[in-house]
Amino acid sequence: MKTRKNEAGMILAIDMGNTNIVIGCVDKERVIFEERVSTDLSKTELEYAISFKTVLELYKIDPTSIKGSIISSVVPSLVNIIKEAVIKTVGVVPMIVGPGIKTGLNILMDQPRQVGSDLIVDAVGAIHEYGAPAIIIDLGTATTISVVDEKSNYIGGAILPGIRVSHDSLVSRTAQLPKISLDAPEKAIGKNTVDCMKSGLVYGNAACIDGMVKRIVKEAGFGQNGKPRAKVIATGGLAKVVIPHCEEKILEDPELLIKGLKVIYDKNVD
Repeated sequence: MKTRKNEAGMILAIDMGNTNIVIGCVDKERVIFEERVSTDLSKTELEYAISFKTVLELYKIDPTSIKGSIISSVVPSLVNIIKEAVIKTVGVVPMIVGPGIKTGLNILMDQPRQVGSDLIVDAVGAIHEYGAPAIIIDLGTATTISVVDEKSNYIGGAILPGIRVSHDSLVSRTAQLPKISLDAPEKAIGKNTVDCMKSGLVYGNAACIDGMVKRIVKEAGFGQNGKPRAKVIATGGLAKVVIPHCEEKILEDPELLIKGLKVIYDKNVD
């Protein structure tokens, strides 16, 4: 199977999450598009190939203009299916982020191999785009916080339930609480059940992120004793819901994963 690694063209970057699959095309340093399709364990490689082909057609991208592809995943059972779907769609064999792939990131964790590939990709993208130190918040099925020190070492982070997971758990375990849309109410003090739930989910998550950022900054010593201040960057499908209501200064970058995948691709291309 042809890889087209040394030809001019675009990179197809894919990140498989538990809820959504992020798909994007990158040309040099520019992200051409970034979209999401639902993660579905029952879909075949052909069904995913049709989804990918449809997205490319929406953006009028010729599959033959794509020279390479890279995949990261937190859903191991889907990796081979998505890999085959990419081959069917654009005719190139994708790189898989995992053991043996160069990331340039030094992971200072008790068990480095257990760090999710999405967290690694986020950190690589953040260092490339914003420099170190950095605190990266990814709001998806889970809300993850990754910390990179001033020497560009990945030093750890935190994992907490995502806003949608919290919503679904709340609704499924309480008889009288309804499903709601995830948008902020006008005030933190709700006057009805729906607004009370929205306040807790949106403002509560925003306050949690603010508190975690403050704790991490203090613990890591960012901005203290000569250490540089850390940039705080948020990404993920639910960032736009929560981050505007945070009090900390947090940059939103919805394309961070795609940018990180492109950086890793470039480090490993022949």
